[in-house]
Amino acid sequence: MDGPKLVKMANDIAHFFRAEPDRKDAIAGVAGHLKRFWDPRMRRQILEMLDAGGEGMRDLLKEALQSHREDLTPAG
Repeated sequence: MDGPKLVKMANDIAHFFRAEPDRKDAIAGVAGHLKRFWDPRMRRQILEMLDAGGEGMRDLLKEALQSHREDLTPAG
């Protein structure tokens, strides 16, 4: 998938969850959404983009990817 489009989609998810008053709940919400609704290939690609510097990613998205990396990493 197109990298910038993937970042935009993930940032939109983070934008939605930023209204959550508890930061930990917001981070968990972003990670949970990605885990439930994103194809493993998309999750693998967004994690690779994070490792490459996370250009254009919101802080909340970066935190979610970093703190829930194990859950978001596809098997195999």
